[in-house]
Amino acid sequence: MPSMMYFFLSVAALIGGYMVYSRVVERMFGVDNCKATPACTMADGVDYVKLPPSKIFLIQLLNIAGLGPVFGPILGALYGPWALVWIVLGSIFAGGVHDYFSGMLSVRYEGKSVPDIVGYNLGNGFKQFMRFFSVVLLLLVGVVFVTGPAKLLANLTDMTLMTWVIIIFAYYFLATVLPIDQIIGRIYPLFAVILVIMAVGLTGAMIVKGYEFYPSAHFVNQHPTGLPLWPLMFITIACGAISGFHATQSPMMARCVPDENCGRPIFYGSMIAEGVIALIWATLGMSFYPTPEALNAAIAAGGPGKVVNDVAMTLMGPVGGVLAILGVVVLPVTSGDTAFRSARLTIADVLNFSQKGNGARLMIALPLFVIGAVLSQVNFDIIWRYFGWANQTLATIVLWASAAYLVRRGMLHWIASVPATFMTCVCVTYICYAKIGLNIPLDISTWIGIAAAVGSLGLFLVKRPAFAANPVA
Repeated sequence: MPSMMYFFLSVAALIGGYMVYSRVVERMFGVDNCKATPACTMADGVDYVKLPPSKIFLIQLLNIAGLGPVFGPILGALYGPWALVWIVLGSIFAGGVHDYFSGMLSVRYEGKSVPDIVGYNLGNGFKQFMRFFSVVLLLLVGVVFVTGPAKLLANLTDMTLMTWVIIIFAYYFLATVLPIDQIIGRIYPLFAVILVIMAVGLTGAMIVKGYEFYPSAHFVNQHPTGLPLWPLMFITIACGAISGFHATQSPMMARCVPDENCGRPIFYGSMIAEGVIALIWATLGMSFYPTPEALNAAIAAGGPGKVVNDVAMTLMGPVGGVLAILGVVVLPVTSGDTAFRSARLTIADVLNFSQKGNGARLMIALPLFVIGAVLSQVNFDIIWRYFGWANQTLATIVLWASAAYLVRRGMLHWIASVPATFMTCVCVTYICYAKIGLNIPLDISTWIGIAAAVGSLGLFLVKRPAFAANPVA
């Protein structure tokens, strides 16, 4: 079988997962079109605005797809073709489930943010923890998604990095405080066109120019520096497989959904689309460079951003390359703006503070952007290393909350509790093993992770009667 077919089989598997498994997830959730959505019952012309499903899908995709499904898969490609397996299985059985429930539970809970979604299903303790955890995560994402695209744009133009930082911050501020249909709803379709040019153009150019797909890929850990595939690959490739950041974005679109039938293509479907983007960049990493060592050398010379620049300019030439790079820039910009917007909404939910008036939105947004501007000048290298773990930990908690919801509905909870158990093992093993964590040897860390996962599942099963005693209305 030509190696190119492995790529198309992976894409076909993602599409098949959407066509089949997403329907199982939807049925377990219990869609009810007799229930009016928050966009209908709480319309305010600012955040609760009914939008066409196709537009919501594009906004959701661009919200969740930051640099994660580009930079993460490039780094994950160093591990070899196991990265493709994780992207496909993770997107279908973990990420899609996580994104669907985080979006649809918000629809059921009046468009509430992730702390309330978790709190309704796992209790007040988790709710209070998630209030702090999610806002910090959103601030980190918002700030890093200023500096990341600013660097890419500075390399393409004569404008300085600081100039681009100011421009992007100004755009983020407007996107955070203005009604969602005035900026985000209008320009995201254009951004989506650029994104398609990037994804389809680079794949097509690699085929036309005769690149061999996966020339040195083998199903072993191929990382040139010997970093262990377990658990690092599952933290490195987050967006594109499963990402807790998505749960912070889904409630924003939950406030715009016209009916519950839209949830499957919007929330599960956008995760599958992001998985396709991740497949493309993992494939480019393993195919544009003849060996993992060559890819690693490019990353060492200038990070994943250099890989993006080299791949785009070589495959598509100066004009097409610029468009492809702009497609990559679009991803973090359209996640950074909504990260700040989601932070505003989360804080407003905590304070029970209506956001209909301009002054009310400014009272939350201005302090957020002051903090963000200060953080953008700080060297985040150490703090950001914790983001991968924090991101996957958030996803794990949302999956456990989804499993509790399914128990309350009297439905099969395993579609959420199995991936929650696996991700518990990943997160605990990582923080025990990593140098930024406890720095415990990998074999011991793995056993600790397994014990934590089994213990979490056991505790969940013990608590199941209590969940069932509080059924969904």
